[in-house]
Amino acid sequence: MTNDFNVVNSFGRDDLARVYVVDFGDGRRVECVESLQPPHTREQKWVLLVSTSCGCPVKCRMCDAGMDFHGHLSSQQILAQMDFLVSRRYADQRVPADKFKVQFARMGEPAYNEAVLDVLEILPQRYHAPGLMGCVSTIAPRKCERFLERIIEIKDRLYTAGRFQLQFSIHSTDEKERDELMPVPKFTLEDIREYGDCYFKEGDRKITLNFALARGSVFDVKRLIDVFAPERFMFKITPLNPTYNVQRNKLTSYIDADDPHKRYGALDELQQNGFDVLVSIGENEENLIGSNCGQYVLRHLNETEKLNNSYLYVK
Repeated sequence: MTNDFNVVNSFGRDDLARVYVVDFGDGRRVECVESLQPPHTREQKWVLLVSTSCGCPVKCRMCDAGMDFHGHLSSQQILAQMDFLVSRRYADQRVPADKFKVQFARMGEPAYNEAVLDVLEILPQRYHAPGLMGCVSTIAPRKCERFLERIIEIKDRLYTAGRFQLQFSIHSTDEKERDELMPVPKFTLEDIREYGDCYFKEGDRKITLNFALARGSVFDVKRLIDVFAPERFMFKITPLNPTYNVQRNKLTSYIDADDPHKRYGALDELQQNGFDVLVSIGENEENLIGSNCGQYVLRHLNETEKLNNSYLYVK
């Protein structure tokens, strides 16, 4: 695949989120996204989400990105997505946002692709962006220990003072259920705790433990309190997004996206034990846009053959 790509389609709203379907060749498509978080303006907080693979080999039960896998992207192909998104808004490559978050969390498991590390090395010099913050979201697969070790080294050298966010996808406190939801060998909760002991330095952002909770999934608060320290870890709880796989696997969200003020006893207990807990519910319209739900829109567009118009982006 080349570094140039065809922008096959885009959908969304400039004041909320916009998804771009791009084709690097041979019909292999990935998505990249720019997102705002109202009421913040683009100058206050601007988030880019980029793909690291064509599809994903993990095939999580709630995500549509694993519908197919055609290999990992090169560092230049990952950067090409960023350059495209930045150039649309800031032709001079100067990003004035107070917080400019670049998240490796669209298609692909980033820990399987060492090109992500090369991009993290390049990124601080790529744009004039004082608010730059790198973000890696991973399930912590086995045999990727070297990747995670290098994350620590790069973070300590290039992303100090809380300018790096590391997120682990957990989804259940039961290891057997985690294997069903994310069917590849991966770190246990205790492994993640031990890694966090090496990762966390004074001034760092707390490591985020993300649960896209399905109703009926095991969420053992006592185990979480026993394993993790509130000084180093925080919890982010999100609704299940309305993907095809969520529907196919008959999963129902534990978090009610239509009631952002609803209280959950298990989460209150975590807070009472000193943990920061974020219940992250996006705008409902984002589900229609497809900016927060894996491959929902791409899958829909492919199946209904609506991806017709395209234009070429050349860096």
